[in-house]
Amino acid sequence: PKVTVAKPVVKQITEWDDFTGRFAAVDSVDVRARVSGYVDKVTFEEGTLVKVGDLLFTIDPRPYQAVADQAAANLDVANTQYDYASKELSRAESLVERGNISRSALDERRQQYAAAKAQIEGAKAALRRAKLDLEFTQVRAPIAGRVSNKLISVGNLVEADKTVLTNIVSIDPMQFYFDIDEQSYLAYARTTLDANGTARMIASIDVRVTLPDKVDGARKGHMDFIDNRIDEATGTMRARAVFPNKDGLLQPGLFGRISIPGSPPHEGILIPDEAISSDQDRRIVYVLNDKNAVSAQVVRPGPHIDGY
Repeated sequence: PKVTVAKPVVKQITEWDDFTGRFAAVDSVDVRARVSGYVDKVTFEEGTLVKVGDLLFTIDPRPYQAVADQAAANLDVANTQYDYASKELSRAESLVERGNISRSALDERRQQYAAAKAQIEGAKAALRRAKLDLEFTQVRAPIAGRVSNKLISVGNLVEADKTVLTNIVSIDPMQFYFDIDEQSYLAYARTTLDANGTARMIASIDVRVTLPDKVDGARKGHMDFIDNRIDEATGTMRARAVFPNKDGLLQPGLFGRISIPGSPPHEGILIPDEAISSDQDRRIVYVLNDKNAVSAQVVRPGPHIDGY
């Protein structure tokens, strides 16, 4: 019978291994209030991008403003007492030299002076704390990213360091977590042996990821982390890659398929997929020699590369 003959293509190739995983944000923060009080304002739009320092919530500042005013007044009183104690100490030092007062009276004035000086420091600390609490009534974004919905509405009471107001996740770049099996890990480690025969970290190789819809093709990134042990229960090792996300399409929790170079570049023989036949558990191709005779050749196919 007449058949179609194709010449194999020989070129430099790299075999890729595929693993499944999910995207995760580099940073994720549960926004909590640092002071207790009633929510006075909500100043962000749910689901939008925010920058560091953007105002999200305002807690009623009036009680904390009153405390700050009281602390400022206490500092004024402490300063007045300090000035008086300083003058009294100066008079006592002059009088004791002329013998008009006793040494014990001078020591008492010194003690009053030291106490007044210490009260100033305590009043300053109280004022700083009151101003800090007043500043904390404005809840601002600690990181840049996409903010979730508000979990507390205006008028609700929030408890300091406990009540979650909303959540923010970073968008660019995006991390991708996946698990590799033991055999794949050993293969990768052996391909990264240096001149001394020591396995280098494989957490720096270039990789690519394909999204479920496969519309944009593969996105390029790089490995940046691999765990320090293999999970005995699953026989896998956790790894992580990082991908740029300038368009914001990647979202935490999104499924994807990552491709990792499974071999160093080498000369590969590429043939059309339809040229491969099956003979029970073997794969064979028919080879035409220089005498125009056909013979069957057992082959071990590798992955698809460039459609071959």
